[in-house]
Amino acid sequence: MAAVYRWRLAPDGLATRRQLRAMGLRPGGQDVVAEVHRPRRRKAPLVAYLYLVDRAKPVRPMTPSRVAALAAAMQARRTCPNCHVDAGYCIPRSLGMCVTCHDTPPIRKDTA
Repeated sequence: MAAVYRWRLAPDGLATRRQLRAMGLRPGGQDVVAEVHRPRRRKAPLVAYLYLVDRAKPVRPMTPSRVAALAAAMQARRTCPNCHVDAGYCIPRSLGMCVTCHDTPPIRKDTA
């Protein structure tokens, strides 16, 4: 059973995944040592898992192939599937197309 601490009362030497990442570290396969519980009104508390900083390992370096894969994925997220143009920002999933395509009314073909 992992030790449980209240919000902001965890001892030094323990860190969450985000805190480890900010230090350039990763858990490195170690088990959860403790938990921090943040109380909330009328809801279950938020839980954060803590790891030992001493046993954390450095973050693996980015390889050229991982950099290329990440660049291709970001390019795909920026390309509008409707007009096939790089929007310069990530296309909102709620719209499914760039804002310009979404806001432009469709061309109606009237037969008169």
